[in-house]
Amino acid sequence: MNASTRYIAPAGFESVMNRFFNLLPGLGISVMGSRLLAVKGRKSGEWRTTMVNLMIDEDGARYLVAPRGHTQWVRNLRVAGGGELRLGRKAETFTATEVADADKVPLLRLYLRKWGWEVGKFFEGVTKDATDEQLAEIAPGFPVFRIA
Repeated sequence: MNASTRYIAPAGFESVMNRFFNLLPGLGISVMGSRLLAVKGRKSGEWRTTMVNLMIDEDGARYLVAPRGHTQWVRNLRVAGGGELRLGRKAETFTATEVADADKVPLLRLYLRKWGWEVGKFFEGVTKDATDEQLAEIAPGFPVFRIA
């Protein structure tokens, strides 16, 4: 697996847990900034949803990071160019711009600071304390989108 195709699929009990956690934002419950991401499928045109961690940097810019790699939601978002962030009955429409690999280092570090306890296993030993070089090396395998 190379960085451009890196994808870690849910295994075993993770699928069950993902379904449960996907229900929470629909009920209006946000866990540390989580939202239900809705993006139209690139082939079906139907809305597809999954829970994501909405990251906000110190300047107030907002980002979505894909810790599992080039997932279906990432592929759909690239084609659709935007979607919705949902929490309860509220749905916020957004547009997305993919962040270049060279600009991901501080964003991946911030993401690991906030959610490393939850998603660290997908980073294969790389932590918030990694060097800039280590983060730059893994950056192509972790899509990041700035949303507005």
